[in-house]
Amino acid sequence: MAKVPAPDHHTYDLDALEERVRREGGGEVDDSIPQLAGADPDFFGVALAQADGSIRGSGDADVAFSIQSAVKPFLFALALVDTDGDALERVGIEPTGEAFDAIKLESGTGRPPNPMVNAGALLTAALVDGGNAEGRNERILRGLSAFAGRALEVDEDVARNEHLLGDRNHALAHLMRSEGTLALGADEAVEVYARACAVLVDAEALAVMGATLALGGVNPVTGHHVVPSRVARDVVAVMATCGVYDGSGRWMRRVGIPAKSSVSGAIVLSAPGVLGAAVVSPPLDDQGTSVRGRIASELLSEDLDLHLFGSLRG
Repeated sequence: MAKVPAPDHHTYDLDALEERVRREGGGEVDDSIPQLAGADPDFFGVALAQADGSIRGSGDADVAFSIQSAVKPFLFALALVDTDGDALERVGIEPTGEAFDAIKLESGTGRPPNPMVNAGALLTAALVDGGNAEGRNERILRGLSAFAGRALEVDEDVARNEHLLGDRNHALAHLMRSEGTLALGADEAVEVYARACAVLVDAEALAVMGATLALGGVNPVTGHHVVPSRVARDVVAVMATCGVYDGSGRWMRRVGIPAKSSVSGAIVLSAPGVLGAAVVSPPLDDQGTSVRGRIASELLSEDLDLHLFGSLRG
């Protein structure tokens, strides 16, 4: 039997993918804050970041949006670096089968169940170096910019609304305070996390961030070693099991690429050792995952042979 040639990621027709997926419908735009509620449901972009530093995008791939929950793997990575790995003792790594903002901690430990749900992200953001909220905010913005390979900014209006309207995040922070899990004041922890969610990226920057994790912590554009390879490995592993919340099992079966979804409609993907990708489209399914983003991710996985277990076809 003739061997099927490996797909060429550099010549893959992203424009054809974008045109095909843009026609898909369904889903509802998140309305937790005004900026998300007002998102254009037709907004759609897709980007790939290759190991050689090349970046390719299509559609609205260069249009900025707030990173929202797609920031969680990178907060986890920064917390692992800044605590010398101790963050793994402070937050669990098991999937929950619960909603991302469930008011629930691990029984017996009081820890968040994993860093990809809101409780875990509140804690990992609080574990990042900085003597106060301002110091942590600066460290997080520098770290995210290093992942992206360019200077990023915060949307102050989004940050303010995330902080003021994040009632469940405040409840989670107070619950962790009562369990002795969270050392920061609850309001300070929510403020730090809110600003992290309000960082502005586009699909191309987010793809580079995903590639940096996929390539062992080395940014393919700048060549900078952003985090140690062991940290990148641990983060990508947790993305694989927990990154799409209670849909993570279905995601890994159908897409097979570690990923993190977001209520802004963004999905960041890290194909280990190969590339990073990002898709953004605001309408979400019942699990809070972008409808078009999921479809595009499935097509990318199939067309570029990126499924982690694709070799099992025989």
